[in-house]
Amino acid sequence: MHPWAVALLPDGRFLVTERPGRLRIIDRDGRMGPPIGGVPQVHARGQGGLLDVALDPQFSENHRIFFSFAEPGSGGLAGTAVGRARLTDSALADLTIIYRQQPKVDGNNHFGSRLVFSREGLLFITQGERFSYPQMAQDLSVLLGKIVRVTVDGTIPPDNPFVNRSGARPEIWSYGHRNVQAAALDPATGQLWTVEHGAMGGDELNHPEAGKNYGWPVITYGRDYSGRSIGIGAVKEGMEQPVYYWDPVIAPSGMTFYTGNAFPGWQGSILIGGLASQVLVRLELENGRVTRETRYLGELGQRIRDVQEGPDGFLYLVTDEDPGALLRIRPK
Repeated sequence: MHPWAVALLPDGRFLVTERPGRLRIIDRDGRMGPPIGGVPQVHARGQGGLLDVALDPQFSENHRIFFSFAEPGSGGLAGTAVGRARLTDSALADLTIIYRQQPKVDGNNHFGSRLVFSREGLLFITQGERFSYPQMAQDLSVLLGKIVRVTVDGTIPPDNPFVNRSGARPEIWSYGHRNVQAAALDPATGQLWTVEHGAMGGDELNHPEAGKNYGWPVITYGRDYSGRSIGIGAVKEGMEQPVYYWDPVIAPSGMTFYTGNAFPGWQGSILIGGLASQVLVRLELENGRVTRETRYLGELGQRIRDVQEGPDGFLYLVTDEDPGALLRIRPK
């Protein structure tokens, strides 16, 4: 029910999160196993719940996974958190919460969250500004509306951009983000790329760089759901412009760079899942700029929540439906 993310295990099986708080293994023939035990309690309301899952870069040796989730707090408050645990076929073991978004706030929306490992083995965690707190995306003393970078133990890398700035959280990598639910590392350059939700218009493709401000809610190409303008417009000195944006939105979730051979000519393309748009979006890049956008799978009429490339070069998608599905996409 409402799968949120898929990770491909080295033995050909699939690890899938479900937003209500379940983690499952699906075998190579598509048979779904029972829920894995040991998953912590999640705030499964609105957009909250069990979110992304990623394998440790050394998974073959240590069988560790990392997962993001909406963590409940006292008085109905909640915030994005990241857990680390060792995966067995029946339960999670040695669970540790390595990151907690601060502060926890009221509300059930805009938790993010994707997990991406850098080439150096550091962990990027994307988040949202929790919808009702847009101004916090510009406040460096809190973690809402930020992309953060930590070690696999949750400690702070010494070269994070705000480590030595008084009043700023040292976890922060970049700020001014609305709700980032798509992220991937470019295998050719090692650069982080993200796609975040706009409001009514203004979904953004970015490659967040250390210490930079991506503008929300001061600048945006979107409008409020009421139709009113947001902030001061689309441009302000000292705030980054998106590489590409959508209006109307695609409602992005899940992202990968394609490197395989099964789809000729797709190498280097970005693939993004679409929720409201119910499509798989392919972006072709040249010198870091988008040169062409193509949309696929609209005939399915399904909200595409995550997209991953398999070792066979085929694509593996999960759909955010009840019941949802794990799909394998092959060329015609």
